[in-house]
Amino acid sequence: MARRTIGKAGEHVVTMRDVAKLAGVSIKTVSNVVNDYEFVSQSTRDKVNQAIDELGYTVNMSARNLRKGQTGIIGLAVPDLQLPYFAQLSSLVIEEAKKVGLRVIVEPTQYSREGEFDALLGSQQSMMDGLIYSPLELAKSDLDDINLDYPMVLIGERIFTDRYDHISTENVEGAKRATQYLLQTGCRHIAVLGTHPGEDIGSASLRLRGYKEALEEGGIEFDSALEVPAGFWRRNEGVEAMNALLDSGVEVDGVVALNDMLASGAMYAIQMRGLKIPDDISVIGFDNSDDSQYMSPALSSIAPGLDAVARLSVKVLQDRIAGVAPFGVAEGVSVFRKVTSSLVVRQSTRVLDPSIRL
Repeated sequence: MARRTIGKAGEHVVTMRDVAKLAGVSIKTVSNVVNDYEFVSQSTRDKVNQAIDELGYTVNMSARNLRKGQTGIIGLAVPDLQLPYFAQLSSLVIEEAKKVGLRVIVEPTQYSREGEFDALLGSQQSMMDGLIYSPLELAKSDLDDINLDYPMVLIGERIFTDRYDHISTENVEGAKRATQYLLQTGCRHIAVLGTHPGEDIGSASLRLRGYKEALEEGGIEFDSALEVPAGFWRRNEGVEAMNALLDSGVEVDGVVALNDMLASGAMYAIQMRGLKIPDDISVIGFDNSDDSQYMSPALSSIAPGLDAVARLSVKVLQDRIAGVAPFGVAEGVSVFRKVTSSLVVRQSTRVLDPSIRL
């Protein structure tokens, strides 16, 4: 439950983060204690309660009631506003919310569990009617252990749970479509840039699955030497990943980059070697960011349908705030919608060869 609290002397706002820091536990643990979650040891419960007493942590009922009366403000929590994907998504959500009379507070969580918990449970939540939430570090069990007193819509592919409404994108299908297109243009040694080895959930693992499915259906054996990891999907990591691939000596004639920033870095590395795109190596990205059409050559990319993600997430959240079941679902049933992706072909890939059939 998100709560806003005031210290005993009234000199500053005391948050759940303050309690967690003093007690030496996580924000989630504080939430579990406050909400009387049964699976908390007595010693931990005592530490948290002692910190609550010491700090004077109490519910700010006026702020809580303000939200119940609706503030007209919703939150959007995303990992990073420097990545074009999240910057574009934020802009679209703000635009859609404005159409229906809502304002948006955007909170970057900076790829941290603490930041993601704070977005859920921090003091700012008492002033918002609901939240659109894109987690990367939390797991399904984290959300299952928390009882929120406001509606939330999940976006992204990190957590799948029927407790909350969820708007998703076609990660598997999109990466599969990108790989299939490269195969259809004659590429036979296609690398994938940006994988996260050992990851079972999330966009990287889903896009890798789509890449592998396309290879299998195209009769191409998967070559682990063509799978190149990248921790963060930024341009410099695309440069490093592509350089490592080219330095390895493995044959490559196509690249599926798991986002456009990686693709941009890969294109730079390829061109710095004196190789031509797409004559020597075709490159295709994912996200169809605004900058992709202005790269040289213009980048072919998978458009994940962010406009639809923004529109649907705002609609579902608005309905929940109003007490209306989105799309007429039964009471207590969550909404799950997957937005269709599409391939945008530009100059970074070869022209489709109609004589090739997979």
